[in-house]
Amino acid sequence: MPETVINVCFHGIGTPRRELEPGEAPYWISVDTYHRVLDDLASWPKPVRISFDDGNASDVEIGLPGLLSRGLTADFFVLAGRLGHAGSLDEPAVKELVASGMTVGTHGMNHIPWRGLDPATNRAELVDARARIAAVTGTAVDAAACPLGRYDRRLLGDLRRFGYRRVYTSDRRATDPTAWLQPRFSIRAEDTPESFRAQATAVPPPARRARDAAKGLIKRWR
Repeated sequence: MPETVINVCFHGIGTPRRELEPGEAPYWISVDTYHRVLDDLASWPKPVRISFDDGNASDVEIGLPGLLSRGLTADFFVLAGRLGHAGSLDEPAVKELVASGMTVGTHGMNHIPWRGLDPATNRAELVDARARIAAVTGTAVDAAACPLGRYDRRLLGDLRRFGYRRVYTSDRRATDPTAWLQPRFSIRAEDTPESFRAQATAVPPPARRARDAAKGLIKRWR
């Protein structure tokens, strides 16, 4: 069986400094949980790829030092429309991520689902946001994370057409590290290192693997 990778996604760490969106609070974790999970990831049986969504200020204030102290790297998916807003990354913080050896990708402009957008909003989310982030980083932005993990065939076609090298979702399974579409496991407030490891490294039975494959196929072709 070919080697697979487990994509692990963090969102907010510590105390939020902005008003949270409905349903967002469960994805904010304590500082202690963050450090304990990072320590545990080093002993996982499969390769791990780390990412951060939403462009929260905690990415650079807490997330980045934790990574650097352990010799780890991550992909940070930034919301262009929140740059410089209270509780979110500003341009110097994004530059610091790049200078520290991290990769910066796009999470869009305004944290809205990318499915079913009108042409103008589609361009703002997939093209304009990317260009704004690239202007800050001074590097190519060729990876995207779908807000709320939602996608369909039309969206994937647009992302390919716009030249994205890799696209991340929230489908919660291990994957081929070279695949264009990358499912991820998100850390939630109730998780412990042990419970999260059990979820992410469990080998699903054949029936569940078949169901997961069918769900993914439906998403890609609907």
